[in-house]
Amino acid sequence: MPEPLRFHWSLSQAGQTFRRAQPREQHPGMPALADQVQLCRVAEQVGIESMLMAIGYTRPDPLVLSMAIGAQTGSIKFMIACRSGLISPTYFVQQVNTASTLLPDRICINMVCGHTPYELGYYGDFLEHDERYSRTAEFMAICRELWRRDGRVNFDGTYYRVENAWVDTPMISGTSRGPEVFLGGNSVQAEDLAIEYADCLWRFPDADDKLAVRVARVVASGTRVGLLVSLITRPTREAALDAASVLIAGFSAQTRVVHRDFAARSDSTGFRSVYAAAEDAATEWLTPTLWTGAVPYLGAPAIALVGSYEDVADAILGYHTMGVTQFLFMGWPDVEEVRHFGEGVLPLLGDAALVNRDGRAGARAAATR
Repeated sequence: MPEPLRFHWSLSQAGQTFRRAQPREQHPGMPALADQVQLCRVAEQVGIESMLMAIGYTRPDPLVLSMAIGAQTGSIKFMIACRSGLISPTYFVQQVNTASTLLPDRICINMVCGHTPYELGYYGDFLEHDERYSRTAEFMAICRELWRRDGRVNFDGTYYRVENAWVDTPMISGTSRGPEVFLGGNSVQAEDLAIEYADCLWRFPDADDKLAVRVARVVASGTRVGLLVSLITRPTREAALDAASVLIAGFSAQTRVVHRDFAARSDSTGFRSVYAAAEDAATEWLTPTLWTGAVPYLGAPAIALVGSYEDVADAILGYHTMGVTQFLFMGWPDVEEVRHFGEGVLPLLGDAALVNRDGRAGARAAATR
C-alpha cells in the first residue's frame, strides 16, 4: 500500500497573485508580509503540512522570511529552497540547524539546481544544466555527513573541498539524520540525484502513461515522488471550468510573449516540457482533470488540476495509486484555493490523507461521498 498522502503549499504568490503574468523585472522583492502570514495561517488551519519558500532574485531570502513568519504561526513547516551554487555546504548546514533550534521540527529543505542561466549568472553561477546537478550531489554529500554527526567531515571533490568540517549547532527535527530533503526536477539527472540524496522528488505532472513510468523508477528506489501542480477546484465541475475561464480571460497576448521569452531562456527539462505541452498539444487537457490552459500566461507551475471537489479528489487518489504520495499546490488566489481544498477536497480523500492540525498528525476519518 502507498504511504499516506501529504500536502504542501507554495508561498511564492502570496501578496501578488498574478506575479507570474508580469516580466520578472517588475516583481516586488518583498510582497506584503501580512498577506504571506495570512496564507500560512489559513493553510495551517486546514491541514497543510508545509509552505514552500521559493528562492530567486525577485524574492526575499527564504530562510530569513521563514523565521519571521514562523514567529507568527503555530505549527506550519517551512520548506526552504536552496541552490548549491550560492553558499558553502558547511555554512548552509549551520544556517538550517540554527533555524531548526528556533522553529523545532518545522524546517525542511528543497534543493533546486536552477532553471534560468541568465538569472543564475546574477549570483556568479555559470555552470551548465548537468554540471549543476553534479555540483549539487557533492553539496548534498557534505551536508548529509554533517547532519549525521558521526565525526569530522573531509571531502575533496570537483566543486567542493572541506577539511575536518563540523557544526556545533544541532539539527532539531523529527528524524536523527537531519531535515527532510525535497529535490525538484523532471530530468533523469534530477531523478538520480533524488534517489541518492533526497527523501522526495518534486516534479511536474504529465499525461498518465508518461508520468507512471517516471514515478515507478523513483519509487522503486525507495524515494518518494510528489507533484508540483496548481488547483482550481469548486463544488461542481462547471463552476471550476468557469473559474478557469475567468482566470485566463484577464490576460493579454503580451503575457504569452513574456513566457515564450522565459521558456526560450530556460534550460530546465521540467519547465520546457510543460511549456511545450501547453503550446503544441491538440488539447489543453492532458487528462480529464489536468489542464495546461493557464501555462502560457502564468508559467509552467500553472499546470493545474481543474474540476469539482470529487473530480480533484479522484485525480489525487489516482496519482496515489500510481505511487505519488505528496503534492505541492498553488492557486489564484491562494487563500481562496487552499480553503476550497481543505473544506471540499480533503474530506473526500479518506484514510489516504495525512492531516496536520495544531501540530498533530493523523489519518483523516473516511468521509461519506
